[in-house]
Amino acid sequence: MTENSIGLILRTRPLTDTSLIVHWLTPEFGRLATVAKGARRPKSPFAGKLDLFYRADFSFQRSRRTELHQLREVSLRETHTVIRNELDYVQQASYCAALIEQTTELETPLPEIFSLFDGLLKNLPRHPPQSQTIFAFEIKLLSELGLQPDFEKDKLGPDLKQILRALLVSDWEAVSRLKLSAVQVTGLRRFLHGFILFHLGKVPLTRRGR
Repeated sequence: MTENSIGLILRTRPLTDTSLIVHWLTPEFGRLATVAKGARRPKSPFAGKLDLFYRADFSFQRSRRTELHQLREVSLRETHTVIRNELDYVQQASYCAALIEQTTELETPLPEIFSLFDGLLKNLPRHPPQSQTIFAFEIKLLSELGLQPDFEKDKLGPDLKQILRALLVSDWEAVSRLKLSAVQVTGLRRFLHGFILFHLGKVPLTRRGR
């Protein structure tokens, strides 16, 4: 049976000389892995449609034996070209994608996390790369996972607690307008790094310098 969804591409990797494995984030199926047969051939119907952070409607044939399903058709909605042309944007989006992959299971519905990542990708090109973008994504994702820090018990100064609360509830435009000092950026980076490491066991390597 063929199934349909909208998805964001978290990553791709070669499977054979001609085929790709494409990892999607979708609202109703969560993370989904598909094989795009022949996608690496120049005249493939998938040519130009499968790359990092692309947003597309797609259909797939579910495998009865593995978690790797066959990709059937792809209709592009958004390529996020501006993100792909700026290294800092790519690094921020890649870290957030890696964090999603680390913290979620395959084929578990993730509508809120899909919306969170979709919103991040739409927001990134509207402003210069900012540390608070990553902090906001981390605290919002932790909240969706049921791991929101206890602001009353955690050893944080009142100013950092106030900033974290604002990052949690603010939309992306409000997040971008926050003015953080270098000391505040360092304090938030250390706290969130330690919190993620303690609760999740590891932090994606791509967080370095974020």
